[in-house]
Amino acid sequence: MKLQTIFHRSSGASSLIRLFRVFSAFHSNVCSYLAGMFTRSLLCKMENSENISMISHSIRRRVVSKNGHNNVKIDQVDGWAFLYLQDLWTTVIDMKWRYKLTLFTATFVMTWFLFGILWYAIAFVHGDLELLHPPANHTPCVVNIETLTGAFLFSLESQTTIGYGFRCITEECPFAIILLITQLVITTLAEIFVTGTFLAKIARPKKRSETIRFSYHAAVAIRDNKLCLMLRVANMRKSLLLQCQLSGKFLHNHITEEGEIIKLRQEHMEFQVDTGSVSPFLIFPLTFYHIIDEKSPLNRHTSANLRNKDFELVVILNATVESTGAACQIRTSYVPEEILWGYEFMPLMSLSPGGKYLVDFSFFDKLRKSSNPYFASNVLGYGDIDKLKLEEQYREDEQNNLISRIQTVHSNV
Repeated sequence: MKLQTIFHRSSGASSLIRLFRVFSAFHSNVCSYLAGMFTRSLLCKMENSENISMISHSIRRRVVSKNGHNNVKIDQVDGWAFLYLQDLWTTVIDMKWRYKLTLFTATFVMTWFLFGILWYAIAFVHGDLELLHPPANHTPCVVNIETLTGAFLFSLESQTTIGYGFRCITEECPFAIILLITQLVITTLAEIFVTGTFLAKIARPKKRSETIRFSYHAAVAIRDNKLCLMLRVANMRKSLLLQCQLSGKFLHNHITEEGEIIKLRQEHMEFQVDTGSVSPFLIFPLTFYHIIDEKSPLNRHTSANLRNKDFELVVILNATVESTGAACQIRTSYVPEEILWGYEFMPLMSLSPGGKYLVDFSFFDKLRKSSNPYFASNVLGYGDIDKLKLEEQYREDEQNNLISRIQTVHSNV
């Protein structure tokens, strides 16, 4: 019996030992696997450190986001609330919709309730309430106002001109007549203001910018033997935009001759379509371009140093909405990483079998390498085009002279 007990104890101990060995082996395998994963991820991070640095470098601060929202915060303004209350109309219109709907609802409910309290106070002072036990021949100021709920309902019915006929004012209290006139005048003005701002906010062409599309990238290429910055603009609706004017603001830091540092100095940039910039016909996507000449803010930039510069190009489209006649402004911006040097936009218009012009928006943001030989140089910039033209003309003259000499030799032989 003792031997059997010892045997069972020894077998249990051996089982524990085997279990411990299995656990140790599993633990070592897990640790080695995690160590291998960590090593591979570390190597991968070391291999892609250049890409990571490029991505982190490409995250730049913007004054205007791609969707046109301003990234400017105004702080430390004395009397900020008073300034906004002075221009209450614009303040209410600029409210977010959740606050606007809350104000719209609260205007009605609060005026009903506040004037309901005043009607209840008149009934209390005059002794019209049921709890005051008025005499049988008592004439109340307002018939059938005996509780605060009744006063609230009378205020609501008077302000909305419902007039159910159950509650009505009498000639007993002149002050009640004055209160009724005051309520109608004040609440009418308040309703006109709130309803007017509500309709003005709905009629604003702010959402019209959602149907105006800018290309995500801008491109620098040759057009009509001139170095140009190009971008695309498209109107996604059938209704036209009238009197379109597109311009750009080049924002960068500038140091004056006196040593003063100007943050975000603005330089104007003209954009045009074809031969002019006056009211382009934006019925299909158009390519606007800015000529990079000696007056352009981009004339100091080349393909080699463009990515290292710190600037922002804000593009502004001003137009009039055809359907409403309201003026609208659509904005976007481009940072150096979004300006591609030596690229051009791919065509997106074709003629359908039915005779209509077909616009394929899948090619709207697509670009391709420019086939122009001027972009063979890696450091092409403004001023280099004339130099490359002269070099190309010189090579052509040399080739023509060589051909003429060869022909002369052949003719002599």
